[in-house]
Amino acid sequence: MPMKSALLPSAGSLGDLRETLLAWYDANRRDLPWRRNHDPYLVWLSEVMLQQTRVAAVVEHYRRFLERFPTLQKLARAREASVLTAWSGLGYYRRARMLHAAAKKIVREHEGNFPASAQRLRELPGIGRYTSAAIASIAFGEAVAVVDGNVERVLQRVAGKELSEKTAWHMAETLLDPQRPGDFNQAMMELGALVCLPRQPMCLACPLLEWCLTRGEARKAKKEVRHKREVYYVLSRRNGSVLLTQRSADASLMPGMWELPEIAGCASHPQFTLRHSITGTDYTVRVVERVQSHGTRGEWMEKSRLSRLPLTGLARKILRRAQVF
Repeated sequence: MPMKSALLPSAGSLGDLRETLLAWYDANRRDLPWRRNHDPYLVWLSEVMLQQTRVAAVVEHYRRFLERFPTLQKLARAREASVLTAWSGLGYYRRARMLHAAAKKIVREHEGNFPASAQRLRELPGIGRYTSAAIASIAFGEAVAVVDGNVERVLQRVAGKELSEKTAWHMAETLLDPQRPGDFNQAMMELGALVCLPRQPMCLACPLLEWCLTRGEARKAKKEVRHKREVYYVLSRRNGSVLLTQRSADASLMPGMWELPEIAGCASHPQFTLRHSITGTDYTVRVVERVQSHGTRGEWMEKSRLSRLPLTGLARKILRRAQVF
């Protein structure tokens, strides 16, 4: 029986919806490493890594990060530079800094034990409404709903209209299964990621088709405005070392990270060109190789040290392309 109201379904219909979605999730959920237990540290790490990053890009970084920092205590004791190095390649480095700061606070103020409620989790650095609810529901079974981009899309299609942020959270809380809140939240996210896609949703495979008021009628997507920029970097090598520069500690973007020296566009033929994207900008990156630095400021770093440096994602990409790694 379809819902009489997308926001306040009848009790019978709501129970059917929950049961149907959870059965679909049990049969179709992806086998992701952070779903294999309910350790709050592992859940937290995955949620932070997945912010603004695709699952496929996170899995290997997640594995390597845990090899370096297998416990909350080890992360808390680490130097920030080591954390940034392990994070390198994921981008949005403020996430790593907040992760590190929160780990230290949990060890210092909570004796290494995670706060077990969404409300208390939000007192930690870098943890907002979504992340606190995800950790609390998945790791501790607290009946709190989540709304991320995938969940919001499912909710709006089920409701058949645009929803305000407040209304979306209210609807998510209404639908939430209080007996399996963590699984239900993950089921909603999984549905948005695998079936209720931004474009060409697979409605015939959707477990919520009976309750959906949209049924494939895509909302008009906002066209993303992307900027284009051409940049030049110099790659200088000398006696097994590479010339790098460090961003200032108060830089607005990736403070303290190491990168190749950026130079003004020049007439020299670039050794190679690659593409790189950050947020709303697509970069054409031209790399000029010089045997000596020719006055370019920086610090010579031995190749053996590079893997331990917090390099920007672009620097790592350039050095891989140049076969320095």
